[in-house]
Order: sequence, then C-alpha cells, then structure tokens
Amino acid sequence: MTSNTVTMGHLPSGMGICTTIPDILYVPELIFGGLVWILVACTYVLPYNPQAWVMCVSIFCFLMTFVWLVVFACGSHHNSSGWAAADFIYHGIAAMLYLSASVLLAVVTQAFKSDPANYVYKLDISAVVFSFVATLLYVIHTILSAIRWKSF
Repeated sequence: MTSNTVTMGHLPSGMGICTTIPDILYVPELIFGGLVWILVACTYVLPYNPQAWVMCVSIFCFLMTFVWLVVFACGSHHNSSGWAAADFIYHGIAAMLYLSASVLLAVVTQAFKSDPANYVYKLDISAVVFSFVATLLYVIHTILSAIRWKSF
C-alpha cells in the first residue's frame, strides 16, 4: 500500500482529492460547515450581530471550500506552487474566521442558557460543537497545506 505522504509535493486532481492529505478534509469541512449554517439558521437568538457573523463566516467558508474543491477536482491548478500557497492562505484565513465565529457563538449561547431544556438552546449547543469541529478541521488543513506548500 502506498503512503499518502509521498504525494505531498504535488496537487491532486480528479478523484485523487479523496485519497490525499490534506485534500481529504474538504468533505468533512463542507459537512460540518453546512451543519453550522443550518443550525444557526434554525435559531432565533438576540443579539443579532454575533449570529449574523457566524452565518456570514459559515456561508463564506462553505461556498469557498466548495469552489476550492471543484478547482482541485477539475485540475484547474495545473500543479502550480502558487495554488499550494493559496490553499494554505485560504485555509489559514478560514480557520481564523471560524475560530472567531465559534467563540462568539459560544459566548452568546452561554449568555442565554436560562432554560437548558429549551429546543433553541439545544440547537445552539449543537452549532457551537460543530463550529469548533469545523475550526479544528480548518486548522489541521492549514497545517498540512503549509507542509505541502513547503515541499514544492
């Protein structure tokens, strides 16, 4: 069986993104980002600004990750080191955005925990957990993308 670390010096295309590190993380990033987006959209919590920021971050990262996935799947990057650097930069920015959104969502959820049996509170707790999982996935993807970028 071949090792995934041997292929760190090039960018995959086609179905190769489903078998190489860090590109295999695109799908979990989309799943958990979509869950955050859906769960926050299902809640009605005041103040609006933190919730709006979480929605903005989750929608932006979901759409950009999907575009990034399509670019890599189609092979539009032509195995350029510039795309490897852009991958590292995008995932670093996404990780920072998701971290800020996760912390804000956790603070807002903590402030409104008056009734833990409340349905909206349970949705918010789920959104916080999935938001931190998405943050972790983006951080791991950033680290692995940096390693790949340096191996070019």
